[in-house]
Amino acid sequence: MIAFLRGRLLEKHPNRVVVDVNGVGYEVHVPLSSFYGMAEPGGEIALRVHTHVREDTLALFGFGSALELQIFERLIDVSGIGPRLALAVLSGIEPPDLLQAVQRGDVARLTGIPGVGTKTAQRMALELKDRLAPLAAAPETGGGGDGGSLRDDVVSALLNLGYHRPAAEKAIEAVLAAEPAVEFEEALRGALRRLSR
Repeated sequence: MIAFLRGRLLEKHPNRVVVDVNGVGYEVHVPLSSFYGMAEPGGEIALRVHTHVREDTLALFGFGSALELQIFERLIDVSGIGPRLALAVLSGIEPPDLLQAVQRGDVARLTGIPGVGTKTAQRMALELKDRLAPLAAAPETGGGGDGGSLRDDVVSALLNLGYHRPAAEKAIEAVLAAEPAVEFEEALRGALRRLSR
């Protein structure tokens, strides 16, 4: 069972990447939310991995954060949702928005995700409400308040991508100094831009 991969990004496509780990190339399916935070081919990458085994296939699904992986694993427990649809859900809505929509039973918001029909959205709202409650209770990653948790989350994401802590902390400090109320995704992109200079 593969749970984590760290290596060099060989290929990068919106729905899959190839990671070179000591000369072995692993094809890993990724959601867009993880794809946008990745380095370019040739750069370092670290992914949390869900290994999906069926009688005829073995597929790897990779995520840039523990939250995405936890949501994915709860999604595939819902009847009628397989790994591909779970990946599409994570590509179509940010994890904090998904947690909120499920907690509120917002079927309209869930059906706005490509590939999710009314019945699937209703099942998600019903079956995931209790399962996602512990994740929804965790501190939010958005800006607006004290930037401590946002700073920690971005640093954690950068460490997962293989950056060193001092460089990661310096990059996010620069982003927060320029724009204190920035959201997580923008903060991560901004930090990655600074690190790639």
